[in-house]
Amino acid sequence: MFIQTEATPNPATLKFLPGVVVMNEGTADFRDAEQAGLASPLAGRLFDVPGVTGVFFGYDFVTVTKDGPEWQHLKPAILGTIMEHFMSGAPVMASDEPQRDEGSDAEFYDEADEEIVSTIKELLDTRVRPAVAQDGGDITFRGFENGTVFLHMKGACAGCPSSTATLKHGIQNLLRHFVPEVQHVEQVI
Repeated sequence: MFIQTEATPNPATLKFLPGVVVMNEGTADFRDAEQAGLASPLAGRLFDVPGVTGVFFGYDFVTVTKDGPEWQHLKPAILGTIMEHFMSGAPVMASDEPQRDEGSDAEFYDEADEEIVSTIKELLDTRVRPAVAQDGGDITFRGFENGTVFLHMKGACAGCPSSTATLKHGIQNLLRHFVPEVQHVEQVI
């Protein structure tokens, strides 16, 4: 098995491409070892590598966030962990249920804005999320209120130094162009 790596705009995050499907549906974002160990054998093992502070699974990639040591010291252990996991045939997730974001049911918007929200979601799914996935992350809709779109950033996007520019200059401008009712875009945690 050959695992490729790609840099992301976030210097604390590296994208690993194992050459196989990681998540058939959805994504999974882990920010602590306890949560990871319960939900995913692979994420739990990655958190066992000293310095790993976040793990994100996309369709065909694993994004790992670190603190402390340089990538040259962490990368071999992470590559070995990912390779061993996929060679063993073990599942990525402990359950066959598709991973859902915590609070994903907590979308908020006025029913009168249903058409606007539908357009916003379509733009996010077709134009924004594919580009963000290439950088090892994901962005999901959380709400729309008084002209402001609220988005949740995950994976390499969470804590990325350029995430504010992505939100304000990229996504905000795109949404404003296609949906005149959008005035601002804000990140929620």
